[in-house]
Amino acid sequence: MSRKKDRRIDARFPLVLTVDFHGAPDVVHDYTENLSAGGLFIRTERSFSPGERVSLVLSFPGLLVPQELEVEVLRGRAAGPKGPAGVAVVVPEDAHDSRQRLETLTQAVRGAGPVPYRLLLVEDNSLVAAMYTSALKRLSGQEGLGGIAVEIATDGEKAADRLRRLPRIDMVVTDVYLPMMSGLALLEEMRSEPGLASIPVIVISAGSGEERSHAARLGAKLFLQKPVKCQDIVGTIRALLAAKAQGGGAAK
Repeated sequence: MSRKKDRRIDARFPLVLTVDFHGAPDVVHDYTENLSAGGLFIRTERSFSPGERVSLVLSFPGLLVPQELEVEVLRGRAAGPKGPAGVAVVVPEDAHDSRQRLETLTQAVRGAGPVPYRLLLVEDNSLVAAMYTSALKRLSGQEGLGGIAVEIATDGEKAADRLRRLPRIDMVVTDVYLPMMSGLALLEEMRSEPGLASIPVIVISAGSGEERSHAARLGAKLFLQKPVKCQDIVGTIRALLAAKAQGGGAAK
């Protein structure tokens, strides 16, 4: 059976998961675009050869216990009209533990339903904020965003004030360049307060590698390059919460 056919057997899910390669320097912009029981596509600028086997860890701060996998490189993709640079990988048939971990996660995701969750979007561009919110509504197809309630703060100071009030925010998605207080300054302030330090934060920017490194030092495990598919972020949150509730995020 050809690998091309194998890649189409398993349903794919639009998930955003952090990818850490064993033995590689910590780079915060390695992450998945989608996932299936047999493999995944990883956004990365690293170079790999077809047939190469690598060890990696999938995670999502606050929602998923790190999942260690052994994978085989199927093919690479250079940055271009089809999308950013990345690599498609599959779990080898003889990597039984890795295949079981990935299959357990996708089974939990497959049954994911609405989960109560409160997300704070920190974005000063009203058009971008409206586009994100619209995408969330289209995704859910109902009031309440399918269990994901979205609040918007237009600068870092307003976001910090909101984070200190109830009801508790479960996740922050922030741009870097904001008035009053930048997204990175907001992240630094959050990490200095015990009540806010554990809240998962996704940093979004079109900025440089220096910004990625700074965000990583401040505890942002996930740094996404613009443009970002909001549907993927929300789908990830919903799916992984459901997976965690069903135990799919608990077993390593």
